[in-house]
Amino acid sequence: MLDLIPSLGLWVPRLAAREFAVATIVAASGSVPRPVGTSMLVAGSGDVLGSLSGGCVEGAVVALAQEAMDDAVPRHGTFGFSSADAFAAGLTCGGELGIQIQPVPAAVPGEIPHPLRAVLLQLAGLGPAHAVALVRLLGTPGGAAVVLSDPGAFRLAASSELAALLHGEPALQVESLVRSGGAGLVRLLQPGECAPAKSGDAQPAAEPAILVESRLAPPRMLVFGANDFGAALVPAAKLLGYHVTLVDARPAFASQPRFAAADQVVTDWPHRYLAAEAAAGRTDSRTVAAVLTHDPKFDLPLLETALALDLAYVGAMGSRRSHLQRVEQLLNAGVAPERIAQLHSPIGLDLGAVTPAEVAVSVTAELIAARTRAASCQPLRETSGTIHHHPAAPAPTDLNTQEIAWT
Repeated sequence: MLDLIPSLGLWVPRLAAREFAVATIVAASGSVPRPVGTSMLVAGSGDVLGSLSGGCVEGAVVALAQEAMDDAVPRHGTFGFSSADAFAAGLTCGGELGIQIQPVPAAVPGEIPHPLRAVLLQLAGLGPAHAVALVRLLGTPGGAAVVLSDPGAFRLAASSELAALLHGEPALQVESLVRSGGAGLVRLLQPGECAPAKSGDAQPAAEPAILVESRLAPPRMLVFGANDFGAALVPAAKLLGYHVTLVDARPAFASQPRFAAADQVVTDWPHRYLAAEAAAGRTDSRTVAAVLTHDPKFDLPLLETALALDLAYVGAMGSRRSHLQRVEQLLNAGVAPERIAQLHSPIGLDLGAVTPAEVAVSVTAELIAARTRAASCQPLRETSGTIHHHPAAPAPTDLNTQEIAWT
């Protein structure tokens, strides 16, 4: 449901008083378009906000939602691929979705609003990058829902509603999902059970369960270098959801209007800025550093600083020759070989990129691959098996045979 936040403001008049239904993906297996937690709102008039499958099952879900609003009874539907009926609602990708539909009746003045109405109105007031978590109780007539404003620091004991409901392993699972910015279904213990099924995408939702959706503050991307490549990478990184800071020691370069898309532009020596940010606790294991300065007086002290930190990704622009020289200089400076091995240099995937815009695509492609262990970095038509679970490809080791690029 958190993916609807940017558009909820337009629906506030409906959410405040009229009837509607919330359709949510609560189980997913195989190749599916959207993950667990994705929601779609259906108004009594038939209007829709959001999407669950990109068009495969929406029509059938709207029909179920109308039925649920008519008799005020929740629905649960399962949609998968069926070759027996080409016109039946299903997923052409071959996966399977479990969708729970919760009707919300029209508001009655003086009565306590339905939990989903209350949380949707609360979420409508948040910005698209706001850190937030939503914890919902499924499988009960009225349901319940709690919005958590600081998921990264969440402790179950701080929420009286959740602490009264959750105990043992389910409590640990919910706390872990919230704090990590994850999403999943946690089945509640039934009488006589010692432990619940593990939380995951394929859990059933016909019995009482807790649905967790959590979104942490955007990860940071630090782009070092106010040049053509930095100007292209800043908006590309924004598309991936990063909070982007451009850093350059030269005011005449950093102050150019073409860097206006950055969330922050800083004029400072790169290594000094990074060290100060790390000391202040403003970098973490999700932070990305892209070193595009291509100047040893900036690059080397910056890479020494960056490689000493626990960052998600450190990449540096330069040719193969520049990279080998850098490695030698970093070793001479006392940087451990295992830390240097974490450096993505030359930066980016081999896409044949030449222009700054193409290089930005190459860099962001490597960012995605670096945070997805199963990525093969091969064209999908040349691989087999489930699209979202490729085995990782081995990293190239023969640097001497690779061509010099992006000098």
